[in-house]
Amino acid sequence: MKINTEVLHAEQMHDPVTGSHVSPLYQTSTFVLPNFDDAVYLNQNIDKGFVYSRFANPTVDELEKKIAYLEHAEAALGLSSGLGAISTAIMSVIKGGDHVIFGDVIYGCTFALFTKILPLFNVEYTIVDTTKPEALAAAIKPNTTLVYVETPSNPTLKVSDIAAIAEIVRQHKDITMIVDSTFASPYLQNPLDLGADLVVHSATKYLCGHGTVTAGVIAGDKKRIDRCRMPYLQCFGAVLDPFAAWQIMQGMKTLAVRMERHCENALKVAQYLESHPKVDKVYYPGLPSHPSHATAKKQMRGFGGMMSVDVKGGMDAVRTVMNNVKVFSLATSLGNVDSLIQHSPSMSHFDMTAEERHAVSIFDGQVRLSVGIEDAEDLIADLEQALALI
Repeated sequence: MKINTEVLHAEQMHDPVTGSHVSPLYQTSTFVLPNFDDAVYLNQNIDKGFVYSRFANPTVDELEKKIAYLEHAEAALGLSSGLGAISTAIMSVIKGGDHVIFGDVIYGCTFALFTKILPLFNVEYTIVDTTKPEALAAAIKPNTTLVYVETPSNPTLKVSDIAAIAEIVRQHKDITMIVDSTFASPYLQNPLDLGADLVVHSATKYLCGHGTVTAGVIAGDKKRIDRCRMPYLQCFGAVLDPFAAWQIMQGMKTLAVRMERHCENALKVAQYLESHPKVDKVYYPGLPSHPSHATAKKQMRGFGGMMSVDVKGGMDAVRTVMNNVKVFSLATSLGNVDSLIQHSPSMSHFDMTAEERHAVSIFDGQVRLSVGIEDAEDLIADLEQALALI
């Protein structure tokens, strides 16, 4: 099946009791077990049934099967936030004394996890430009156990060559490669097909698409996902609520058509902004001027709905634009059907120092746009009138 058909029909469950066309919502914390022997068996074999919703739930299970299908994975795991997915995936592969490598441009809270939390547990790190595989190869140490790649990256949309990095990682049997593919969604790229071991998403974003839940997912081979579930999800408790899983599944039904419109609109907005006299730079991989354009063209099925923009005039100019947009909403997060605007240095990347941000082109006069599915002409007109006020 092609993608528009897959997101509607893959792993779709119709209720065998009532025949309900839409999958039922199992909003329950626990499950009645038929007898003692089954209780013992299911508690030791949680993938054979349902015992307690912290371990597994039928609604969440259906979402996980859909994600696994779309990511061409053996299994998937739903969690209560994108950071829940990221931290669970990372913790499942590292231990004290290990060394990790991650990209120089990643989500601010992921950066904080690597630089502020994991060192407390004797985990070393090296930051590299993951668009340069040779730099990553040079950073590998005997105790390296994790290479973490975010592509496209937040907020400057750097696109790393997943296959090239995976080829390097495969030369070291004890290294796991995790890819955060949130900005792309399974519609635009499938990192596991390119050699990654695990892929993570903030399902809050494009998978849901409507800004109604916080959630995350991990996909990969069953052995790795089982380890993420037990003991890490079991003990850390970043459990996905069944209602949130149900809402994501409703949003995923339109993933393909939404992503098509996000990509179409974003390219038009990026092209408009690149020629605007009050804009210094547009970071969008669909533009030939973007350093990662060739990699994105090779690796992705479209360029996505995200971009960042350096506005001339610095913080004062940014304040003017953000206070005067009428169609764009000033809000954190991304991937909604409606367009959002945020100031990355003070919102998504506040955990980084000014020096750390500026070193990787996250400047004070930069806004990040999540381009929605409105009419592109209205989005351009909104930005035009806001920029005119600078």
